[in-house]
Amino acid sequence: MSLLSDKAAIVTGGAQGIGLSIVETFLREGARVVIADLDAQAGRRAAELLDAGDNVTVVACDVTDAGDVRAAVDRCVSTYGCLDVMVNNAGITRDATMRTMTEAQFEQVIDVHLKGCWNGTRLAAAVMREQRSGAVVNLSSISGKVGFVGQTNYSAAKAGIVGLTKAAAKEMAHHGVRVNAIAPGLIRSPMTEVMPAPIWEAKLAEIPMQRVGEASEVASVALFLASSLASYVTGTVMEVTGGRHM
Repeated sequence: MSLLSDKAAIVTGGAQGIGLSIVETFLREGARVVIADLDAQAGRRAAELLDAGDNVTVVACDVTDAGDVRAAVDRCVSTYGCLDVMVNNAGITRDATMRTMTEAQFEQVIDVHLKGCWNGTRLAAAVMREQRSGAVVNLSSISGKVGFVGQTNYSAAKAGIVGLTKAAAKEMAHHGVRVNAIAPGLIRSPMTEVMPAPIWEAKLAEIPMQRVGEASEVASVALFLASSLASYVTGTVMEVTGGRHM
């Protein structure tokens, strides 16, 4: 039996990058998946390429809007009869030093990452507690552990996701709901591949495994945390970094 047979999952930001790889991995393991993405057109293109038929549903979703997230949760339950896994993956970057970062750039990143993760966690958990089962997987970052120049907004948001994950895990454990986080390092994705070559090479030099990670390697950890293999795992932050910043 596949690891996620008969399970239903939502992946925010699932139209590309790490989110899309998680969707692909979950489908391969028997899940039915709702791609909840701000860019619904990109989500529909991804669904066509996945060619998974009724096992994929696409909804437009701004994770900063609780109404949109609630609609995605409702759509999953009405379409598939349950919500077993919530992956809060949607994210953006607005990198700038503190001297040049605008208040709007700070707020945008905090809203998408931290508020979006909170919306997804709390609204999915409301369904899962009634089922007495479920798994929430939040995407943090190694940036939330060590902080990077030009990312006071992003590092703050990703560190906040760690605290949110641990607090939610304590609240939900007795309801049978597990809440964990993943902290990726340098992963090949549309968001990282636009970095200038010198910055890319400097980050690569910090990695003991001497290579960039692939989105599929993050997706494999998401699969573990979402599945019964992690039945006694909650409140953890799993680093997928090739050993960077151990």
